[in-house]
Amino acid sequence: MSLSPDLLARIRDASAHHGGPRAAMLEALRMIQQEHGWVSDAHLAEAAQTLGVGLAEIESLATFYSLIFRQPVGETVILLCDGVSCWLNGAEEVRDALMARLGIGFGQTTADGKYTLINIACVGGCDRAPAAVVGRDRRLVGPLSPEGVAELLEGGL
Repeated sequence: MSLSPDLLARIRDASAHHGGPRAAMLEALRMIQQEHGWVSDAHLAEAAQTLGVGLAEIESLATFYSLIFRQPVGETVILLCDGVSCWLNGAEEVRDALMARLGIGFGQTTADGKYTLINIACVGGCDRAPAAVVGRDRRLVGPLSPEGVAELLEGGL
């Protein structure tokens, strides 16, 4: 699936707005992911061509950032914090409960394509530890508990 003419135009506009093609690469990746949910190899090549940068250059940027998804992800992405504050406040138990409930490990997607679970160094929610960022709207949730995992997955938190 190729990028829409509208998205290609927005990528070119980003290049002009952000001070050139290299400065706009991350914004282009973000826009692609926002529209498609992830950045495929084909989309990466189209973005490189549109910006006039090398494929290896934009690919190195895409693989550097953990929040640029290079493979399909579930409808709901759960970014579970494994920072010190969360760890000290029970993140391991929340992790275990999530993995057991979903039947997946970190970096995996449920068979029904509904959830992807990703560990991340910090979500910036130390005051809500243990915390996670959930969904396309990147909603910060916490404090989480093993008992609250079901509610989290049902969208109640």
